[in-house]
Amino acid sequence: MIELKVNGHSHNVSADPDTPLLYVLRNDLQLNAAKFGCGLGQCGACTVIVDGEPVYSCLTPVIALQERHITTVEGLGTPEKPGPLQQAFIDEQAAQCGYCIAGMIMRAQALLDRNPSPSEAEIRAHMEPNLCRCGTHMRILRAIRRASETFRRKPPAREASR
Repeated sequence: MIELKVNGHSHNVSADPDTPLLYVLRNDLQLNAAKFGCGLGQCGACTVIVDGEPVYSCLTPVIALQERHITTVEGLGTPEKPGPLQQAFIDEQAAQCGYCIAGMIMRAQALLDRNPSPSEAEIRAHMEPNLCRCGTHMRILRAIRRASETFRRKPPAREASR
């Protein structure tokens, strides 16, 4: 058994230690926002936050995550009460097909948690590893800037596991 702390809750999972986190999130924990894109850590669709840093869950074995804090997009809010960054993505209509959005949100959340007032250049550089094939990049950037304004006024109240 491997114990994982995901979105502030401990979970014991029976998985091969080398199993990528993405598979455990989706198959065992029913947290389906992170998507399998390339399986090579080149698209970012599977991005989650581990101890404050964005990581590719398709490449990260679960054994490396014991005693670490994992946050998925499901840990940022709910459909009824989205978190500030999720709400900004909704307000800016940043999702088209939606496949990349969970990974985009998680990468952006890691940035805003570390720096609630990033410059345009910092946002672009930080978001560069994540790909969007639908071309909503400008809406995604607007959503991050919008959320940044919210974070500067009041940091988001999220799970205290980090």
